Amino acid sequence: MSGEIKRMIDTIIQKRSNGNEVLKNTTRTKLIIKGFNPDHWTLQSEDDPAKIAELRQIARDMGVEL
Repeated sequence: MSGEIKRMIDTIIQKRSNGNEVLKNTTRTKLIIKGFNPDHWTLQSEDDPAKIAELRQIARDMGVEL
């Protein structure tokens, strides 16, 4: 299924920021540092199981349930 990583990234940003623009930008920056630039992933991007597992761990570390 394509686009799962993009949906996960968007969910992490949305849940962690809860509408706060500063937290949104901070979360985006943290994801970029960890190798998940939200601008590089689209709904047509192929999903890599290793990347999905890594993103799930990042979400757990940030306190976000996916």
